[in-house]
Amino acid sequence: MRFTVPEHKTLVHEMVITIRWGDMDAMGHVNNTVYFRYFEIARLAWFDRIGCPPNPAGEGPVIVNAFCNFIRQLEYPGEVIARHYVAHPGRTSFDTFLTLARTDAPDIVCTEGGAKVVWVDFPKQKSVPLPERLRALISGA
Repeated sequence: MRFTVPEHKTLVHEMVITIRWGDMDAMGHVNNTVYFRYFEIARLAWFDRIGCPPNPAGEGPVIVNAFCNFIRQLEYPGEVIARHYVAHPGRTSFDTFLTLARTDAPDIVCTEGGAKVVWVDFPKQKSVPLPERLRALISGA
């Protein structure tokens, strides 16, 4: 099964992540679980940058599903450019999409993936409307 990343999405964050030796598995390439870690690093860096970090005593983002299409292997040594996109804001949720490309071949996507983010009140364990500043960033992006 292959999930598709939509054409209509907005780039909101880009960063470089160093591939570590320990990210590889016995097959000599970055382990499949690590790609989700790279996605998390980029997503959280964006939330921090826009002033909406997760607050366990208050509100924040929860991932309710995630996918990853492995297109080309990533291997040590190297660095990847993580590009983070947003789309489809709803009342309490929005979609995120990410691509990973090596810095030495920035136009060749090695991996693409995404996740649905739901905004929650952590103490109540209940979804709540997106903060207006976040909705404005996603809608206006």
